[in-house]
Amino acid sequence: MTRLSKHLIGASALTLSLMGSTAAFAAPSGTVAFLMPDEGSTRYEQHDFPGFKAEMGKLCPDCKVLYQNANGDVSQQQQQFNSVIAQGAKVIVLDPVDSTAAASLVHMAQGQGIKVIAYDRPVPSTPANYYVSFDNEDIGKSIAQSLVQHLKEMGVPTGKGGLLEVNGSPVDAAAGLIKKGSHEGIEGSGYKTLAEYDTPDWAPPKAQQWVSGQITRFGSQIVGVVAANDGTGGGAVAAFKAAGVNPVPPVTGNDATLAGLQLIISGDQYNTILKPSEIVAAAAAKVAVGFLSGQTPKGQTTLFNTPSQLFKPAVITSKNIKAEVVDKGFASAKDLCTDRYADGCKKLGITN
Repeated sequence: MTRLSKHLIGASALTLSLMGSTAAFAAPSGTVAFLMPDEGSTRYEQHDFPGFKAEMGKLCPDCKVLYQNANGDVSQQQQQFNSVIAQGAKVIVLDPVDSTAAASLVHMAQGQGIKVIAYDRPVPSTPANYYVSFDNEDIGKSIAQSLVQHLKEMGVPTGKGGLLEVNGSPVDAAAGLIKKGSHEGIEGSGYKTLAEYDTPDWAPPKAQQWVSGQITRFGSQIVGVVAANDGTGGGAVAAFKAAGVNPVPPVTGNDATLAGLQLIISGDQYNTILKPSEIVAAAAAKVAVGFLSGQTPKGQTTLFNTPSQLFKPAVITSKNIKAEVVDKGFASAKDLCTDRYADGCKKLGITN
């Protein structure tokens, strides 16, 4: 059994304990929609939706699952939201493109008796019926603290320069939580923030363009970059490479994407966050089936006046990527150790 399977089983047991006995789920049926925000990250197509669909198939084989991705377009997500309601969705799992704009969608659905599960990104101004995610504030704090600790272990003096912060989308409430956590992780470290940027649409090219400008502005004063995910982190790495900076200052990430993990293997990215999306997707499926069964799922905590279930992230660096990612089956050496990453894999003991 893989580590991911064990995580999913653990998530199943936890959610069932929150919602009551399995008998409460007898023969549910109905239509459930799974609406994701963009295609900027591969996670939604490769992990979130497959995980959600698989768990729905186990818990509710008679349920119909509708999937749509808004490709970063607020208007398109609104159209998709209206479409799934017209198709009879009784529960909508929503990862909003714009957390503020999503408030009207939540209000409209609830007015028709439809339950809304906020997924990954919360809807702060209008409470959804449930929120399930990894702990985004803790993600930001963890990647920043990990970077700070690394800089101090390297003997980088706090007075030498400072950090860049490459945050996520300014209209994504989860990005706001990561940003808040990053600030907490840097606070009191002695390293100052030279500049920070909220990346529209989480777009790596925009992150790269901004970092390029900061390299021109600050040069060797930049001792590290706190990037909110692997996409923005990859954009930062690309900017340093293009500027001929060698070695690249330590850069953080989040999501443990294949590209992010490979940059860690090559030594170009310092850390990422391992958060198997299937875990959150499975939890969302269980809550959805609970709603279809007439349950009122209980949260482990409350966030933005919404019952919430938040999973804890794990920081990955070159020191533990083999043990925590490869050996536990989250990614294979075959996929990671391609072409120019083969030598880095050998150095880290990652072999097929």
